Amino acid sequence: MLLLYPPMQTAAGQVCKPNASLAYPNLAGALRDHGVDVRIYDACVGDADDPIVDSMFDKPMPLPSGYVRMGVDDERILNVVADYDIVGITSIFTDQETMVLHCARLIRAAFPDKILVSGGVNARSRLPRFFAAGFDAVCLSEAEGTIVEIVNEVRRSARPDFSSIHGIAYVDAGGTTRIRPTRSQDVVWDLDKLPMPAWDLLANERYWKIARPHAGVFEPGVELRYAQMMTSLGCPFHCSYCHIAGEQEGSLSGPIGKFRIKSDDRVLDEIAMLKDLGVDNVFIEDDSLLGDKKRGLRLLRKIQGAGLNICDVNGINIIHLLKRWKADHEILEALAGAGFTQINLPFETGNLRIMRKYASNKLNIEKADIESLIVAMKEYGFKIYGNYMLGYPDETLEEIETTIEAAKKHMSYGLDAAGFFIVVPLPGSPLYDAAVAGGHFSEDFDPDRMNIYKANMVNTLVPAEVLEEIRSRAWHEVNNPEFKNEKKKLLAPTD
Repeated sequence: MLLLYPPMQTAAGQVCKPNASLAYPNLAGALRDHGVDVRIYDACVGDADDPIVDSMFDKPMPLPSGYVRMGVDDERILNVVADYDIVGITSIFTDQETMVLHCARLIRAAFPDKILVSGGVNARSRLPRFFAAGFDAVCLSEAEGTIVEIVNEVRRSARPDFSSIHGIAYVDAGGTTRIRPTRSQDVVWDLDKLPMPAWDLLANERYWKIARPHAGVFEPGVELRYAQMMTSLGCPFHCSYCHIAGEQEGSLSGPIGKFRIKSDDRVLDEIAMLKDLGVDNVFIEDDSLLGDKKRGLRLLRKIQGAGLNICDVNGINIIHLLKRWKADHEILEALAGAGFTQINLPFETGNLRIMRKYASNKLNIEKADIESLIVAMKEYGFKIYGNYMLGYPDETLEEIETTIEAAKKHMSYGLDAAGFFIVVPLPGSPLYDAAVAGGHFSEDFDPDRMNIYKANMVNTLVPAEVLEEIRSRAWHEVNNPEFKNEKKKLLAPTD
């Protein structure tokens, strides 16, 4: 089986970063344990047989959409695919759907007998498009077990029948789409039972040389020996813009949104494996690292002494860094002792109404002493970056400006930089369903536009073109020149 990351497409003026999500190391670990010959090929960066500079990041390929394509060409993809029986192509992020479907059509036309499998929240939410592009099956949930069942069925028959597999959608012999939802008993509740991720199958040396992880701030041109890991899955919060809010009991994915943890020993074993590969920078990708705060504190203390630089760019909720609404020094000290260096703070909004309606009411911003938190985090030596979301369907111009003013205050307290993102109602999230129902876009929307720098909806209180101008203005006004200059060095080429 081949697990294929497609080439990346990037708008001119945005930073191109390899995908390298954890989906493939996790799946590859399960397949390898099952005796499957599995390879991961990242068509964005290639492997040792591909050039790493001229054809990739310095000379992107223009696309008809106006985007640019980073990675190997179609001929190279077909050359790699030729030796494999099953090809898996994940589709987690909607704005990369175009390249996923392009690869599927390309492979289907050249190799009509190969089995094509996809998965990820975007694929699950866009089944008709994926089957029209040539996919045979789409995994609807966490797929370490499902992918092994698919392999067993392909081994059994030249004309596989997926009807007995749960957590899958497929096209039957008559051309009808069949859906077998994930059951609660299909969900892995004890995460220690998951196979160890096959990080060694990734193009690590290339990632380290390119040094463009999906977040964080690092010196351009300097090798960064990094990897990603998760110590938990799910989240105690169910924010309307997040796929987790749709991953509950009775959904196609099953209740995988429920917060679940790996044991301390399992996490330490994974860290040891990464260190053996030469990794010295780890990105924690948990959706809520401190979702169980006592467990989080215990784990952080056990990680101390591991000798790693750790960044959390995804899942430390601000409420978990507070105690009685002020900085929780016990947690901050444990984070610093464990090696955390950069932390993203998801402020989301400067408006309590928006927080309550769209973000699980997870932080009372009128009570929280954010100044004490930021000051304390800087005293512990963290680089801290704030994330702010603008442009909910019913958000007023005044509320948007309130969020921007909040970011300015946070910068005055010591925040290192602020990121402003336009709300994206991604397929699979409750916000997507509400946006369709509210006439904010149609179901045949352009997936290429579904990214955090574009106004993705129409008929919002603040018009799309105004939102994009406000977001750009806020980023330039709030951030300091040094940070902006560092970001500009990574922009995608325009010719």
